Amino acid sequence: MHVILGFLGTIVTILWLLHRLAEMGVTLGGLNPFLWRRRRKWRKHYEANPIYKISSPLEVTALLMTAVAKADGDMSVEEKHGILSIFGKEFHLPEKDAAALLTASSHLLGKGEEVRDNLKAVLAPSLENFTAEQASSAIQIIDRVARIAGAPSEAQTRLVSNVTALLNQLSAPKGKWQ
Repeated sequence: MHVILGFLGTIVTILWLLHRLAEMGVTLGGLNPFLWRRRRKWRKHYEANPIYKISSPLEVTALLMTAVAKADGDMSVEEKHGILSIFGKEFHLPEKDAAALLTASSHLLGKGEEVRDNLKAVLAPSLENFTAEQASSAIQIIDRVARIAGAPSEAQTRLVSNVTALLNQLSAPKGKWQ
């Protein structure tokens, strides 16, 4: 009888300790590897940089235009006005939407290290959505933005050449097995 009472006392103690741990936020469910994997995947998706999820060619081109303008420091007033006029003429956006797109692009860009260092990863979600005409137009627009304030700097030239190399892959004829 004393063995049964000792066993029941142990079970009650363990359950009470588990209850107290659960009140403090520690649960045994966190030890489940499938739950851990699902939570980790969601956390990576939630906390990831949003520039790696842009799939619209228009939005990526706007981001790249802003990156080229900010490649050698802050964007000048004439670069800002030039970009806004390109948004209006090329993208057919009203002035209010063009300003909102520039603000969003500038906010997403931040300091611009992500775009300069991981350009292929930034363009990856949107590359399949680009048509050949959009790719060639994006290259011309980005080159035009680099020349707004005069001769492009070395950082701007490097960024434009990297973008050109990636977007020219879309307009290149594909072989029989590609």
